[in-house]
Amino acid sequence: MPIACLTALAALTTYRTVIAAIEVSQARAADNFAVRTRVWYRGALRSLLASGAVMARTGGGGTDCAVTGSALLDQVQGYRAFQLLTAEGQACAASLDPGLTTADMAAISARMKGLPPVKVWGGGAELAQVRYDYVTLAERNYLAIYARNADATKILQEALLLVDPSLLDQVFDLGEAGEGMNVALLSSGGTVVTSRNSATSGTEDWLPRHEVVPQGQMRWKAPSRTGTVRTYAARLVAEPNLYVIASFDDAPARAARVQFLVLLFAPLLTLLLLCIVYLRAIDKHCIHWLRGIEGAARARSTEPNARAAIAADMPADIRSVAEAFNTMVDEQEVRQRRLQTALDDNRFLVRELHHRVKNSLQVVQSYIGLTKRDYRDEARLALADAECRVHVLSAAYRFTLADGEMQPVRVDLFIEDVVTMIDNLVRRRDQWVSSRLDTEATLSVDRIIPLGFLVVDVASRVLRTTPGVTLTIVVRDVDASTIAITLEADRDIAPSEPPKLFAGLVAQIEAVQAARPEGRSLGSWHVKHKA
Repeated sequence: MPIACLTALAALTTYRTVIAAIEVSQARAADNFAVRTRVWYRGALRSLLASGAVMARTGGGGTDCAVTGSALLDQVQGYRAFQLLTAEGQACAASLDPGLTTADMAAISARMKGLPPVKVWGGGAELAQVRYDYVTLAERNYLAIYARNADATKILQEALLLVDPSLLDQVFDLGEAGEGMNVALLSSGGTVVTSRNSATSGTEDWLPRHEVVPQGQMRWKAPSRTGTVRTYAARLVAEPNLYVIASFDDAPARAARVQFLVLLFAPLLTLLLLCIVYLRAIDKHCIHWLRGIEGAARARSTEPNARAAIAADMPADIRSVAEAFNTMVDEQEVRQRRLQTALDDNRFLVRELHHRVKNSLQVVQSYIGLTKRDYRDEARLALADAECRVHVLSAAYRFTLADGEMQPVRVDLFIEDVVTMIDNLVRRRDQWVSSRLDTEATLSVDRIIPLGFLVVDVASRVLRTTPGVTLTIVVRDVDASTIAITLEADRDIAPSEPPKLFAGLVAQIEAVQAARPEGRSLGSWHVKHKA
């Protein structure tokens, strides 16, 4: 992308440079023809002043002046007539055209005398006050050059020269470099003095539809007389109304645009082709094998034996990566087997440990049961209460190891077993203990044991102090992740202060007391569990 941007920038810069060069060349072409025209006018002016000064000094006027002037006009091709006025007021006129009279030339001189003088070109010396014009006399067109000396001491005061416009044909020669170019000398009003057309000789359809008289140098685009848009460059030759205009076709600009497109798209297409080739090569020699390694890595979750493929045509670096990946997988499998073996051993040891704990608790429970036979009254009740609590521990381990593995304990099954043990060990003959279990929630063994202690503690305190009472343990679902444990009696029970250990049991099972003991209710607790 950076190379493509630099290529586009270089092509755009080249295009702008070429277009600027074309514009400068077109402006210079108009300047060139303007300079040629000015040089020609300057030469004609010098001829007029030199010849007029000689004729004014030698004869001044009369028949000899007319004869000499006619001989002079015969020697210079294209000069058709002239008129002189000396300092003494003598006039001299000569013409090669019969229809051109002295009065006509006098009228032209009088008219041009009133025009503003032409500024001196290029800062040169001012030979005289000069006016240039394009006139029509006796149905013929002439280039008029009028000169007037401001110094009254000069012998030649005024001079007028009429020239055939065809003399400018050589000045406006297009040459070999004029392909696609048209040039003309125009007078204000769109009058064509002379023109050269490289396409169709003798037609001026290439001229702009609307005349623009330049005040200096100009270049613009405008519709021609035929309606097509062309490029024009113009240069003022002589104030106020003689100017050179040149027209150019769009061939150089089109060539520049074609060159720009070639310079722009050829490198970009080459870059695109190289990009495609490199991408295909990378895909074939790198990405293909890397995808194989990636696929093997992702397949490890479903295919434990997946390995990265290794082939003879793999690049050496990627082969090294694939071999390192396979080595890593082999080492990982060895570690996993060792970890699994260690985990199995730990599970076996934990299971055996819990079995020993369960068996030890059963031994303790049996020992307490045998010892209880030798006591009566409060001592017997205390031993029964202790035996019930040991049974909570034994039942919890029995349920959690039911399938040989540590697993959560169902609350309803565990509470039903605890209620049965309370009924067998703590209840008197005139008392009753029952349960209503409406849940399938489970708790871990670390939380189910203190829950059993809580139920035994509350039930034991009530059964000891209240003869003939009926006690109900209710377990129900509050929502998808909460159960409520409530103990109720069949009569109002005066609340008693629980032992300090009771608060620890509530905290251990992460229970929240929903209702304090009051009336027939012995308390209600909410316990969170995994839904």
